[in-house]
Amino acid sequence: MKTIFVFLIDGFEEIEALATVDILRRAWLPAKTVSLTESQTVTGSHGIPVMADMMFGDVSFEEAELLVLPGGTPAYNGHEGLKKAVRTFYDRGGKVAAICASPMVFGGLGILKGRKATCYPGFEQYLEGATLQTEKSVVIDGNVITGRGPGLTIDFALTLVEILAGKNKRNEIAAQLLVG
Repeated sequence: MKTIFVFLIDGFEEIEALATVDILRRAWLPAKTVSLTESQTVTGSHGIPVMADMMFGDVSFEEAELLVLPGGTPAYNGHEGLKKAVRTFYDRGGKVAAICASPMVFGGLGILKGRKATCYPGFEQYLEGATLQTEKSVVIDGNVITGRGPGLTIDFALTLVEILAGKNKRNEIAAQLLVG
């Protein structure tokens, strides 16, 4: 299997990033964190510093299976290199996932036009062309996966496990986590 890249920028939501990486790795899926800053240490929205596995410039998108954008900040939408990479990867048929505020990146890139999506309350206006499914914790529409927010991260991450490794693996990891 190719690599799952989870991108970190200053102000990222720690629960969404770290729980997602944790759950992917519990499923033995190759998840790597990527710093979008000038430093390998990235500070989350609640002041928790995290050492990323690699820098953005070192990512080989040809080796990517899935690109994941945690939320917590609209700063993801200001990173032009990330937006270009997401658009190119998606255009080649790659899977992309975002939770909380980050589906706004997909909206701005036109990825959500004609697709169902969800996001953190208050960010709906940025999901250009999407059919909003704001009552759902996770929405899958083709190669695009969107999630609502921090408290729903486990469902978001387990959905990614299911997409990449199947329903049985999702159920196995959910049982380990004591979630239904």
